[in-house]
Amino acid sequence: MGQIVGREEITKLIDSLHKDGKTVVTTNGCFDILHVGHVRYLQKTKSFADKLIVLLNSDKSVRAIKGPTRPVNNEDDRAEILCALACVDYVVLFDENSPRNLLDEMKPDVYTKGADYTMETLPEADIMRKNGTRVEFISFVEGKSTTNIINKINK
Repeated sequence: MGQIVGREEITKLIDSLHKDGKTVVTTNGCFDILHVGHVRYLQKTKSFADKLIVLLNSDKSVRAIKGPTRPVNNEDDRAEILCALACVDYVVLFDENSPRNLLDEMKPDVYTKGADYTMETLPEADIMRKNGTRVEFISFVEGKSTTNIINKINK
């Protein structure tokens, strides 16, 4: 079972993991209504390193990105659900719209993003290059998205 870690302690944790010879992969997202697409994405992400740290958009951040009706599930619930997944080792909440600053502080070994991005369109690409972080792009599961689920419920 994963654990929720405060932003202020994550770099110390990563330093400790590196000293123990462990590699760290991270990804970020809202993970509002968890679905099979999320689970497969996170499982694939975990396959790139020993430990998976999920950077989770806070409620404030989700509202700024997705609008006033989101998130459906609050940040505490979303974090706890993510921690229940066997592939997730740690969850860190962040308030900004982008995890750029947090990623720069963390310097993970690997960072994953959806395959709808490329290195040319990835907002964090400069930070990844600067810190020597490998980037992996993961394909989505066709037709599986939180927006699709919400639209189906609303019909």
